[in-house]
Amino acid sequence: MSAERVGEGVEHLTTSGQFQIDGKSFDVDNNVWIVGDGSEVVLIDAPHDAAAIKSAVGDRDVTAILCTHSHNDHVNAAPEIARTYEAPILLNPDDKVIWNLTYPDSEPDGTLSDGETFTVGGIRLQAIATPGHSPGSTCFYAPDLGTLFSGDTLFNGGPGATGPSYSDFGVIIETLAGKIFTLPADTIVRTGHGDVTKIGDEAPRLEEYRERGY
Repeated sequence: MSAERVGEGVEHLTTSGQFQIDGKSFDVDNNVWIVGDGSEVVLIDAPHDAAAIKSAVGDRDVTAILCTHSHNDHVNAAPEIARTYEAPILLNPDDKVIWNLTYPDSEPDGTLSDGETFTVGGIRLQAIATPGHSPGSTCFYAPDLGTLFSGDTLFNGGPGATGPSYSDFGVIIETLAGKIFTLPADTIVRTGHGDVTKIGDEAPRLEEYRERGY
């Protein structure tokens, strides 16, 4: 399976599987973002289908698997990808409580911290800690590409779900107000599920989101 090139240095793949939380299961389609060039890439999340992800990456080096958070539908293919490419799985440590729900007997290979930067294929990515959907949710901002990889923090139409355990609606709203909606309005938002959006399309609706409660 090949990924679709959707912009400079960015490829997109969709995988399908189940999101499991609080004793419930949901069928979901997840976005996989492959960022880099023809020789090296990072994966932003590694969900569901390791074979499809490996086919899309090919023989390029995977320098890291950057986890937007650790709900199972974003990390359930990560260990196999990590073994295949000898790539570290990196996660904000505040999300370890959720990681343990899927992988109680293993640890991520390293941590992500707010403001940490990564360069792959000449593209700079900055980690932005964005709690709310989960305690350690993290977005990745590529200023030179005018792109934010938002995980489940922001979607086309509003913030990520805050019904599951360890989520907090008030926190995600303040995260959006203080850390995400301050980015340039023309920033493309590439989400963890569903369609892309732009900061300028979502930021004006903040009070609407706050008032409706989701």
